[in-house]
Amino acid sequence: MGPRNLVTQMTSLTIRNASLRDTRFIAWAILTAGRGHLDKGWFDIALALPERECLGFLEQLAQTNVKSWWHFSRFLIADVDGEPAAALCAFTAGEGYSSSEAAIAEVAHGLSWSESEQSAMWNRAAYMFTCVIDAPEEAWAVENVATLPEYRGRGLATALLDRALADGRAADAKEAHISCLIGNDAARRAYEDAGFTVAEERRHPDFESATGSPGLWRLARTF
Repeated sequence: MGPRNLVTQMTSLTIRNASLRDTRFIAWAILTAGRGHLDKGWFDIALALPERECLGFLEQLAQTNVKSWWHFSRFLIADVDGEPAAALCAFTAGEGYSSSEAAIAEVAHGLSWSESEQSAMWNRAAYMFTCVIDAPEEAWAVENVATLPEYRGRGLATALLDRALADGRAADAKEAHISCLIGNDAARRAYEDAGFTVAEERRHPDFESATGSPGLWRLARTF
């Protein structure tokens, strides 16, 4: 039975745009997606805080005045029986990624972080930039794909990707891009099932030392 058939077995599945009330779930999705198949992700490492405080930071990040790619307005939510079960964000690359630093700074300032604390955070985060593969500014970017453990394998990510790609076509994008950690084979298979193929990979010893993964895959597909 394929994932789309599994979706039909659920009592009620709704794919919808996220709202402000979803920021707690979005925080969980961002943290979980960043971890991939590993114990810690970029925000765990960069913030160097207990999970509860990381989630609090991310909840604020999802509602900043700056509309970065972490902002709730960029997200789609899969509700099962009226409750959030999976999420992803999708956006035009040139609009979403460029405001990342400003959004993080907004949250840090709101938490009264000193300049030295913010500098230390970016130093811990620096390993990521050894492997980042920039998508073209006009590309449709998909990020932060995460499903609650009890709903994995039931086609929710596929349903979200279908909607995200439809939104990209409606925005007249010519291609879509998505990234994941090298070694996250389950995510790669899901994206390949949605028509993506690996376009590029980037590896660096600093990345592997920080995370345990050698780097990132960037997958792409045309519309």
